[in-house]
Amino acid sequence: MFEKLKAGLNSLVNKITTTELTAEKLKPILEEFKLNLVENDVAFPIAEKICNELVNRLEGLQIKRLEDKRKVVRENLQQILLEILDSGEKIDLLELAEEKRKKGEPLVIVFVGINGTGKTTTIAKIAKLFSKKGYSVVLACSDTYRAGSIEQLGEHARRLGVRMIKHTYGADPAAVAYDAINYARAHGINVVLIDTAGRIQTDKNLMNELAKIKRVVNPDLTILTVDALTGNDAVMQAEEFNKAVGIDGTVLTKVDADVKGGSALSVTYVTGKPVIYIGTGQTYEDLQEFNPQRFTKMILGQ
Repeated sequence: MFEKLKAGLNSLVNKITTTELTAEKLKPILEEFKLNLVENDVAFPIAEKICNELVNRLEGLQIKRLEDKRKVVRENLQQILLEILDSGEKIDLLELAEEKRKKGEPLVIVFVGINGTGKTTTIAKIAKLFSKKGYSVVLACSDTYRAGSIEQLGEHARRLGVRMIKHTYGADPAAVAYDAINYARAHGINVVLIDTAGRIQTDKNLMNELAKIKRVVNPDLTILTVDALTGNDAVMQAEEFNKAVGIDGTVLTKVDADVKGGSALSVTYVTGKPVIYIGTGQTYEDLQEFNPQRFTKMILGQ
């Protein structure tokens, strides 16, 4: 995981460790590093921010005679990455579900993202997580356009032993979501997870459709799924969806296959919203809570 980014970061630490800490000596090293970051899916403004911050923190820094220079450089780099990854906001889905349960209301989550990002599988993983923790779940298939979408979500519902609310293909997606919430209220179900269509992110009709679903059901959360392997496309998608419909957080999928590792930095930075979970495989259990500290250590190879 993140082999290329780790190699670039370690190479940077080695070069800085053996050079004088002046702007003149640091800048050529950091220019090269900036390109390395961009090649590893870190959006250019973020790569620039990381490099500028490093110059500001390291220039003229007096390292004591017995102090480990490598350690000082690493600690500063870790702090910069952490500041980017930590949006300052934490979303705990289980905590939110418990708050809603105490009020006798279901927690309603709308999932958005383009086709192929693993959105439906992510919904199934989150349904499994809720079920394991004792919360009842209903799924809503508000993707009424993509061929096979109803069958795909239905198969997950069958395997998980949860109910799915569906209409026919071509039906109003907002009506499906609305019916699912009413079903949850009538049957005392704790969580409603709504799957939506995922045509290309610049499709105006799609964004209008998602905005309508949000207007009709007023969800507690809107979560974007982003495929870590799509690189800078992930950044564009995050920006577009956040601008058009507003998101509360993201789930980064296929992180286990990501050799670059820059998507998490980029998506968090451009949306200002937290990454809630990362997908690390194909099974329902392959979902990890996102921890900025742990993730930073991971990309630094610690």
